[in-house]
This record gives sequence, C-alpha cells and structure tokens, in this order.
Amino acid sequence: MPTMTRETPARALIFDMDGTIVDNMRFHEDAWGRLLKAHGLPFDADEFFHRTAGMASDEILRPLFPAAGPDEITRLGHDKELFYREAYRPHVAALPGLLALMARADAAGIPMAVASAAPPGNIDVVIDTLGLRSRFATIIAPSQGFRGKPNPDLFLGAAERMKIAPEDCIVFEDAPNGIEAARRAGMRAVAIMTMLDADAFSGFDNVIASATDFTALDGLPALRFS
Repeated sequence: MPTMTRETPARALIFDMDGTIVDNMRFHEDAWGRLLKAHGLPFDADEFFHRTAGMASDEILRPLFPAAGPDEITRLGHDKELFYREAYRPHVAALPGLLALMARADAAGIPMAVASAAPPGNIDVVIDTLGLRSRFATIIAPSQGFRGKPNPDLFLGAAERMKIAPEDCIVFEDAPNGIEAARRAGMRAVAIMTMLDADAFSGFDNVIASATDFTALDGLPALRFS
C-alpha cells in the first residue's frame, strides 16, 4: 500500500453494517438456517458465514437454488429477510464505542458512509432505529446496482460519492469477504471481531487493527483525525 502508511490519519470512514455497526449476525444466521432447513437443505452456520458474509442475498441464493427463476429467488430472499427483521428488530443497538467515534469524526469534519450488502428494509431497521441516517454522507448497497463483496464496488462507490481517494478511507468490517473487498479497493481496514477472532484476518495486509468493538480504537493513530 505505497501511497499511505498504517498511521496516516483517515480522511473518510466507511462502515459495513451487519456485524459492524450492530452485532446482529447471529440473527441473520438463524434466519438463513430457518429458510434453508424449510427447503430441505443442509446448514452449517460457521461455514455459511465464512462463505457468504458481505454477499448480496441473490448472490447467495442462486447457487443454492439453481433451478429457481428470478421471481423465486426474489421471494426466497424476501422470506429470509422477514424472518430476520421479525427476530432482530427488538434488539437493535449500536456496537459499543461506535457513537463516540462518529462524534469525533463529525467534530473533525470527517465524512462517513455505510457500505452494506443488506437490502433496503434491513438498512432502514438498523440506521433509522439508531437515528443515524443524517450522520452518513451516503449509504451504498447492491440494491443500487453495485456488486456485493468481495468485489470492491461498494467501497469504491462510497469513496467516489464522498469525493475521497480510496487510500484515504478506512473501512470497518467483520468478515473476510469485506476485508478482501477493502483490499481490492486499495483501502485500509479495521476488523471488528463480533463473529471471528483476529486469526481470521491475519492474512490481510490492509488490516491495521482488530477489535471486539470500537471502544478499543481510541488510540489508533489512523483515527487521530487531522
């Protein structure tokens, strides 16, 4: 990453949502398990998370239901998200330290974005329940025509909309697919360990820190905004 160092202060922050802004991935796992088991398909939660986290719903469903047409894929995705929202809505809460980090970024004039593979209804549940929509310069999702992670499109789209060079952005992610997407975008990343431990991210040279939540990041040089 020749154009920056690990310590260079960020000029923009990009947040994944599920498992990063909120600790909700187990609710997603339960919803996927409920859907797949209802259709007689096997489900291993750990394998499924490693393989699919950060992908758009239709990207996950198409290989699982190869005979299904577009309308059926849409219906299956809709069913899964209904299961998830029904279970998670009463539990929405920001990950510890997130709001404090956002306040520091706001005070320093650092723009922030969400880049999530979630469908619009799921984004609404989290972002609007937490009252954060006005705090973000943009919210990027596959529903706007972007490919899901590990493709870099979501992160590059966020940087472009904020008018910040990719190398000046820091991405917060909880999944290897997301960290890889940030790497392909030329962005540094912080691994948020809501589902996986630090070993899962050890092979990525763009990871500048790993933490269980945002409270541990106060002293990170790249987040001492200039």
